[in-house]
Amino acid sequence: MPQSKARILIIDDEEGIRFSLRGILEDEDYLVEEAETGELGLEAVKELSPDLVFLDIWLPGMDGMEVLTNIKQYDKSLPVIMISGHGNIETAVNAIKYGAHDFIEKPLSLEKVVIAANKALEFQNLRKENLALKSRIRTEQTVEVTGNSAPIRELREHIERVAPTDAWVLITGENGTGKEIAARSIHAHSRRADNPLVAVNCAAIPEELIESELFGHERGAFTGADQSKTGKFEMANNGTLFLDEIGDMSMKTQAKILRILQEQSFERVGGNKTIKVNVRVIAATNKKLEDEIREGNFREDLYYRLRVFPIYVPPLRERGTDVILLIENFITTLVAEHGFKPLTFDEEATKALLQYGWPGNVRELKNFVERMLIMYGGKIVTAKMLPPEFSKFVPLPSSTGEQLISNGAVDFKEARNHFEAAFLEAKLKEFDGNITRLAEAIGLERSYLYRKLRSYNIQSE
Repeated sequence: MPQSKARILIIDDEEGIRFSLRGILEDEDYLVEEAETGELGLEAVKELSPDLVFLDIWLPGMDGMEVLTNIKQYDKSLPVIMISGHGNIETAVNAIKYGAHDFIEKPLSLEKVVIAANKALEFQNLRKENLALKSRIRTEQTVEVTGNSAPIRELREHIERVAPTDAWVLITGENGTGKEIAARSIHAHSRRADNPLVAVNCAAIPEELIESELFGHERGAFTGADQSKTGKFEMANNGTLFLDEIGDMSMKTQAKILRILQEQSFERVGGNKTIKVNVRVIAATNKKLEDEIREGNFREDLYYRLRVFPIYVPPLRERGTDVILLIENFITTLVAEHGFKPLTFDEEATKALLQYGWPGNVRELKNFVERMLIMYGGKIVTAKMLPPEFSKFVPLPSSTGEQLISNGAVDFKEARNHFEAAFLEAKLKEFDGNITRLAEAIGLERSYLYRKLRSYNIQSE
């Protein structure tokens, strides 16, 4: 029995065959859908995104081979098992040639159907795992900054200039902009590329453990230190140490870091042996360290020690159409990793994506793309299908202005009232009458929105 419920589509004009197949497959705990013609079958493939298709060769209208060709044009990875009551070797060979996974003859036996289905789904799972593995390898090797906007071209130019040197780098930028990608790109293009890049998230390590994390410790140095541990500095010897969120370190830790950065030598916690290292340091922060220095939260001498070559990673809102480029890249990556069906965005949805501010930057964008693939894989995403936060960027129908004039609006105030009423009525329908969600989406207080709706006699039910 399969471990999870795969969805199987049966395309056959014979009701008896569909009934028999459904019974066999449902007994194996598969989810089963049916279509009685090739045309309906193609619609079902696009609508239901099945994991496997059983397809009859002889169909009224569009025959099975034509349906197979269309399925493969839409999704070449979808396994299709051809079935026929008039099977011969030539038919079977042609079916395989056009992309079928297998071929079985009528009358259908329970054993043949179950074995064919299990093998096809097993092959599909192996294929997805292989794609995911290849994608992970590509991801680990690919450390280039994506984009063609002017700020990104400037960022790449800075990376190309500083990477071959041993200069220390301070990368600044908002959360989620891709500071770690920039750091990895610098390392990948440096003379240290064959040695490790060791990343440390300074914000994620408790203050009492950060010394042990960075410098290592000897056995018995403190309670729980059952064995010696190599620190990040030592691990990064002859390579690069990436200190992420450097602005979140305590003043005490900053003092110790500064000394070690200057001397390139340290002792493990609980040890007395001096360890010398040759480490290039790249630091990153989402904080304005100049402000932190003024407020007494960051050491000025450490700031200037790290800031040999400053690099700024721009937020997504300053990168124009890079948004679309990144979306395409994320779709390609996530489809390969997780076996999602690819999707596209229509013109209005694309405009809304470009107008949105992306406060969470590239990280938010990637999460958004994954969410859309889960919900709408294999479909064209329209503006109305976007999450509520995009609604303010979705234009009203172009006929709204004409309607205002035809409704007899004679001055600005009256025209505005007509527009407000039309806007609120349209948006309320979009959110299925949910006033709370509408208020959040258009940025109004719920109580104020209630009063507005009442004033225009717009019903929420």
